Amino acid sequence: MSALIDSGQLAHETDLVWLEDITDLEYVRQSLDRLPSRRGKPSFHRDGRMVGYAILGSTAKPSRQSGTHLRRVFWLAPHDRDTQPRGLYATGAPSESVDPRTLAPTQTGYKTERSEGGPASPAMLELGITLPKA
Repeated sequence: MSALIDSGQLAHETDLVWLEDITDLEYVRQSLDRLPSRRGKPSFHRDGRMVGYAILGSTAKPSRQSGTHLRRVFWLAPHDRDTQPRGLYATGAPSESVDPRTLAPTQTGYKTERSEGGPASPAMLELGITLPKA
């Protein structure tokens, strides 16, 4: 589960739209963005590329203050493992990332051995810490 998103914030999601094939993506970053609509492809203003987004159902009410909706956006930065396999995230993964195979509407998803860049380290095994293989 992503430590940055509470599952209660996803209660109105009805679908996830992927803009590219996620089969070979070991992780995606997920963010909750304030967007003007419940549906449709949102504009993207980060360094990197958007790989997907959530659709909200008709029961999702906009914020009283801003008139916007909180929607998940899935994205990758230019220095992520998919484009730089030996780079900064050759092992490990950003805190806001999850294995895309663990995502579904209303579910935050979670990290796996795959999303962390390989099997658990000897130190993790010694401490009895394991991640799902998903």
